[in-house]
Amino acid sequence: MAKVPYPERMIRIATPDDVPLILELIHDLAEYEKAPQEVQVTEEQLRDTLFGDAPAVFAHIAEDGGEVAGFAMWFLNYSTWRGTHGIYLEDLYVRPDRRGGGHGRALLTELARICVERGYQRLEWSVLDWNEPAIAFYRSLGAGPMDEWTTFRLTDEPLRRLGSGASRRS
Repeated sequence: MAKVPYPERMIRIATPDDVPLILELIHDLAEYEKAPQEVQVTEEQLRDTLFGDAPAVFAHIAEDGGEVAGFAMWFLNYSTWRGTHGIYLEDLYVRPDRRGGGHGRALLTELARICVERGYQRLEWSVLDWNEPAIAFYRSLGAGPMDEWTTFRLTDEPLRRLGSGASRRS
């Protein structure tokens, strides 16, 4: 499962040597999503997350002619209703000059292949409401929005406040 060829493209599992490049792509994605100030991850954190003793996050790289076109970063989730794991796609990013060349589709195809091979029944991700090109692309693959669901998130001070209150009750 090292390299999966596609016409003129190659999807491969990320290696430790890719960490600086992945960090660059994360910064590019954050810029595209109008939130560059949100990126706090370091190369050391990425290296440990992806290649430490017990990695729980994974990355694939899209190459075209030996040059990196994009990446996908993902982890396993679990459906209590289906009783199986699935893949949650945290980030999918293709460089602007490579968009439309099939790299995003190839990355999603590889993740779908992993799901099928391992018996996972879901491949899920989030997309910003304003990202119409991405939404149209995902719909073209047969993906549908989960309109009845709203994503919630705790970070920073609210997370610390709740976490410190929970620790006192334990």
